[in-house]
Amino acid sequence: MNISYSWLKEFLDFDLSPVETADTLTSIGLENGPVEMVESVKGGLEGLVVGEVLTCEAHPDSDHLHLTTVNVGQEEPLKIVCGAPNVAAGQKVIVATIGTKLYDGDNCFTIKRSKIRGQESFGMLCAEDEIGIGTAHDGIIVLPEDTPVGLPAKTYYHLETQAVLEVDITPNRADATSHYGVARDLYAYLKRQGKNVTLTRPSVDAFQVDNHDLTIDVEVQNTEACPRYAGISLTNVKVQESPKWLQDRLRLIGLHPINNVVDITNYLLHETGQPLHAFDAAKIAGNKIVVRTAPAAKFTTLDGVERELHENDLMICNAEEPMCMAGVFGGLDSGVSESTTSVFLESAYFNPVWVRKTARRHGLNTDSSFRFERGIDPHNTLYVLKRAAMMIKELAGATISSEIIDNYPQAIEDFSVSLSYEKCHSLIGKKIEPEVIKTILEALEIKIVKEENGVLDLLVPAYRVDVQRDCDVIEDILRIYGYNNIEIDAHVKSTLSYTTFPDSNRLKNLISEQLTAAGFREVLNNSLTAVSYYENLETFPVSKAVKVMNALSNDLSLMRQTLLFGGLENIARNRNRRQNDLKFYELGSCYHYDADKREEGKSLAPYSEEAHLALWICGNRRAISWNAAEEKTSIYDLKAYVQNVFARLGIDAYQIEEGQANDLFVHTLTYKSKAGKELAVIGSVHPRILKQFDIDTEVFYADMQWPVLMKAIKNHKVSYTELPKFPEVRRDLALLLDKAQTFSQIEKIALASEKKLLKSVGLFDVYEGKNLPEGKKSYAVYFILQDETQTLTDKRIDAIMNKIISNIQQQMGASLR
Repeated sequence: MNISYSWLKEFLDFDLSPVETADTLTSIGLENGPVEMVESVKGGLEGLVVGEVLTCEAHPDSDHLHLTTVNVGQEEPLKIVCGAPNVAAGQKVIVATIGTKLYDGDNCFTIKRSKIRGQESFGMLCAEDEIGIGTAHDGIIVLPEDTPVGLPAKTYYHLETQAVLEVDITPNRADATSHYGVARDLYAYLKRQGKNVTLTRPSVDAFQVDNHDLTIDVEVQNTEACPRYAGISLTNVKVQESPKWLQDRLRLIGLHPINNVVDITNYLLHETGQPLHAFDAAKIAGNKIVVRTAPAAKFTTLDGVERELHENDLMICNAEEPMCMAGVFGGLDSGVSESTTSVFLESAYFNPVWVRKTARRHGLNTDSSFRFERGIDPHNTLYVLKRAAMMIKELAGATISSEIIDNYPQAIEDFSVSLSYEKCHSLIGKKIEPEVIKTILEALEIKIVKEENGVLDLLVPAYRVDVQRDCDVIEDILRIYGYNNIEIDAHVKSTLSYTTFPDSNRLKNLISEQLTAAGFREVLNNSLTAVSYYENLETFPVSKAVKVMNALSNDLSLMRQTLLFGGLENIARNRNRRQNDLKFYELGSCYHYDADKREEGKSLAPYSEEAHLALWICGNRRAISWNAAEEKTSIYDLKAYVQNVFARLGIDAYQIEEGQANDLFVHTLTYKSKAGKELAVIGSVHPRILKQFDIDTEVFYADMQWPVLMKAIKNHKVSYTELPKFPEVRRDLALLLDKAQTFSQIEKIALASEKKLLKSVGLFDVYEGKNLPEGKKSYAVYFILQDETQTLTDKRIDAIMNKIISNIQQQMGASLR
């Protein structure tokens, strides 16, 4: 937000330079960028001089152009071709000489020597809008006869270079979105420094109603969305250009002047932080303002865009139709124009949530919505309305033709906060004298209602929406007291504790490096997600989700319960850009709500947050190459990546269980620890889910619960063992079993049959097809046996294998092929 240094000084007389002011504001929480020296007219009128038209003749080949010679104080007069209808000999004019840069908004063009209809031209005679000092374009500027020839235009117009501060307003500091708001913060700081400063603003004591010739009735149907609505009528309004001082002030902060009435509303918005809206009273059908939600309909805004209204958009309507999107944007047909002679001026307080939702629905971000959606001062409404009426009366010759209408059924109260000196000292880390604290509070306009036993009962102004708790007040005290004034104690106390828990962050980095080396790309997705993803899900029901109050949109209304959907968004986005072979991973948090865990006095009890590691793979296993056949990735590839993660973490004891299909996956495998805790779930994502994201290929997903992984390796010890001196033995079996049975069952039975000498069990072939009974399949399984103390004999090997075969046959009904 641009803040004019000179404008700031109208509220507060202080002796800081612009740079010192910027540094001071940064130190109290209003961060500033570099101070910019700005001219009220873009380009600073450089290259423009006063000239005298010596001769003016008709162009021989045009019925509207003129050939002129113009004295600009140089040795020879300039020949200039001019198309203005009012050009004449003897006039004093503004001349743009060759090389001058003229601006039209963000566009710039340079005056060059040119040939117009066969006649050479060495400059340009300028109109107001061409040099940025006005909007008139009906002819060139004609100056008084006594204006010196050759005088630079910037000198004639007394163009000054002024300092502009760029203040970065954080979302919580709605009170500082104006020049007066910034001055108010600066005042508190200067008072703390012992400066004798006074904060002032223009008085409205002289406000008075002239007559009652125009009465506009107001009806507020939705007081939740519009707690306060005030307005006043003005007649005999002369809409014209604003005076130069007002135009210069608006241009200085980057605004474009429009007309005196609209300029006044913009001026006061940036002065006070209170948005205003001026309606052409002749367009208010039935002489009635109705503040209500509108049924779905088309509405054209000031920018000429036709928008589809939502049933929850708060609208300012007349007796027949909507005229303005409340707090967001005016309508094309109801605003002030050159033909306007009567005005209804609006000053209101709209509910921030309603304004924010309307602005987001329509993709709008206006100066008004920026302030309303953060929360303005509800007690400032009438002051700004009176000030606007007085300025329109002064600058547009208006007559105030009604009493102020103020629809304010339920007053918005200031915030009550209790603050103890003890807590203040504890949080700040330094004992600040009570009198200093009270001086700072007074400078911040925070009233001390009562002081008893070291506790202050405070009333915080309603415009400080960010200060509603004692810790907020303490933060405010600290920023005005000065962070640099808090000394570090020479006697630093610390407690060192030893823990055997693994370094989670180090291990996250370790796994990230491993997955990146395996071709994975890390993704970081928003923790806020769409409610539509969780509708009709049993695995992650909406009832278990953490809902976001005042969500910016329906797509950001829940905290995610799973990382799955964010990764599917990534896959869809990449596949739409012809990137089909994808491997992603994410380390992020998931959030859950469990109503059964509610406890009185513990508001956070039902809520939980848990870190997860997720993997997604889809497409081909490797890039297409002449020396390798195209091969699609599978769940077994993902299984290998998961087991590599376990191996890197030192998790070597786990069991795998086949899972049933559910509403997320058509096939799952679950990894469990020795203690039966779920380490990971991997599966093939259900086609119904993929269809939501327009993904037309298989996607395999793995989800690992990071805290469970950390507990699994808590007691993991790395030990050294010599390489075995005695060889291992491999035996292979071809087993015929039911199609519904799995390898994990075979593995579990085998390892239970021989716990000492059986080192590993693996599957190396699966066959389903001809020569097998119906409903059967064949598994080729290998078994690795090894005794670290002696060589295994055939007799011992056969005994072990017979035991394993017998148990598999008994427990699974399998047979040898």
